[in-house]
This record gives sequence, C-alpha cells and structure tokens, in this order.
Amino acid sequence: MTTSPTLPSWTVGGITVHRIDETALPPATGPWLLPEATPDIIANEDWLRPDFADAEGVVRVDSHSFALEAGGLRVLVDTGIGNGKPRANPAWNGLATDYLERLTTAGFAPDSVDLVILTHLHTDHVGWNTHERGGGWAPTFPNARYLTARAEREFWAGYAMDEPRRQMFRDSVQPVEDAGLLDLVDVPDDGVEVAPGLRLLPTPGHTPGHLAVELTSGSARAVITGDCVHHPVQFARPGIGSCADIDPDMAENTRRRLLASLVGTDTLVLGTHFPPPTAGRVVKHGRAYRLEPVPPTAASHG
Repeated sequence: MTTSPTLPSWTVGGITVHRIDETALPPATGPWLLPEATPDIIANEDWLRPDFADAEGVVRVDSHSFALEAGGLRVLVDTGIGNGKPRANPAWNGLATDYLERLTTAGFAPDSVDLVILTHLHTDHVGWNTHERGGGWAPTFPNARYLTARAEREFWAGYAMDEPRRQMFRDSVQPVEDAGLLDLVDVPDDGVEVAPGLRLLPTPGHTPGHLAVELTSGSARAVITGDCVHHPVQFARPGIGSCADIDPDMAENTRRRLLASLVGTDTLVLGTHFPPPTAGRVVKHGRAYRLEPVPPTAASHG
C-alpha cells in the first residue's frame, strides 16, 4: 500500500506556505555542517530536544523547499538536492526521492511554477532546477523564471571551483542559463520587491550573494532563511557557523542582525534546513534567542 505524502503548510495572512520535503539527511550531517554545535552545547539548550536534536545531542538537518503563491505568482524557494545527480557527498549522490510528486500534490505541478527563487548556488539548493531527459539535464520548471542575486552568480563565475562544484554547475545551473531562464537581480541593502508581498533580503556571508525571502500579507510577515541560519541552535549561539560559510565573520554578523530584527515580533521564521516543526518565532532566551515553534496550520495527505 502506497502512502500519500504529508504536506505541512503555514498561513501568513493570505499566503499559504507549503513545505515540500525532499529527504531527512543522515545523522552525520549535523556534526559535519555545524562542528561547533557539540553535544555539550545541545545539553545546555533543552528546548532543542527532541525536535531539533536527538537524545545524544546530535543536531538534525533536513532538505526541503517552500512553495507558495504571492503577487499572482506560483513560487518555489530553493530546489534541494535533486534526483540522479552525481555528487561527491554520499548522502546527496544519485537520490531517488518523491519530491516532484510531493510538489505536484501540493498543487504546484512543475509546468505551473512561475518563479524559482534560489537563495544561493550551493549543491543542495539547486538540484531540482533540472531533471534528467534524453541523457542530459533539462529545466524542471520550463515556464518559470529562475532568480538569484547578481552578486551570487558573479562570485561563482570568478571562483576556482573544484570538480564536484563544476559538475553541479554543469548539471543544475548551466542548463537553466542555456535555456535563457535565469534572471540575476541586484539586491540593495534594504532588499528588493520582486512581486507584491515577495521581497528578497540580502543576507551575505554563507555565500557573497545569499538571499533570504520575506513574505508579507496584510499585517502578517514571514522570512524564509535559506542558509543564513542553518539550524535553531544558532538562535541560542549565533557565533556557531557552518563549515560551508565562505565568509564566517560576515555570516555571523548577518545572522545576529537578522535575529535581532526578528526577536519579539510576530514574524514567522521558516528554516530551509530546520527539521519539523520547521517554523517558529524568535523569542529572547538568556543573552540570545530561541525558536518558539509554530506547528503547521495544515498537514493534509494528498
């Protein structure tokens, strides 16, 4: 018997944000990604367990996208790891997930997506940009504009990539560029609105052109983090960085600024790698913050 996927969603005013699950990442991912998030640190932050860390104090990390409608557009934020991609990381190599089925069940069939926002051009955020077709890689969302920061694409254009990263660009970025579907956006310090209720916020450090995505509807507001915050432990310890941060100092400063701007507000924070419950609000906690979880407003089966 086949079980239909569960589709968690959150309501932000008139916007419904769907979490499109790809895969839970192996337990070793957390210590690799956030090496300073040790079990001793987790033990001092009881609120992280059991949802965001296991009983041994190992942080949990997921891969998912967010799908929503805003400003008359059907939008996907980040595209995960992708299926069948040759990857150096064994957890990402040759995946065969039901991601597209989940996306379609949520009401976002690939042909219906208008806009794909890429918070940055890392392997686990661009994989479903393309899918295998005829022995090559073709855009998965042929009717969409793919959008990322100009600073992001220009950085990688001048970066001395290793072969695994060149492979990722060959199979997941260049086919979109070759199809004329990639738009590069200049993102000023105060952000840029790309559609009514949909704004890109500059959050550099993890990568030079990293973006967060702000949603507004009426008085309601949400922020999709991308990788400027990888895990809720960074609310309590903003100095904990990722092994993949290109500029760790800038990444920390960005994280501190973002959290300080959100604490005590009703803004819903949706973490791109946060395991369930995935979303919450920033509240004061000692000398820093914690995430106060907000459960999905809907978790139906398709």
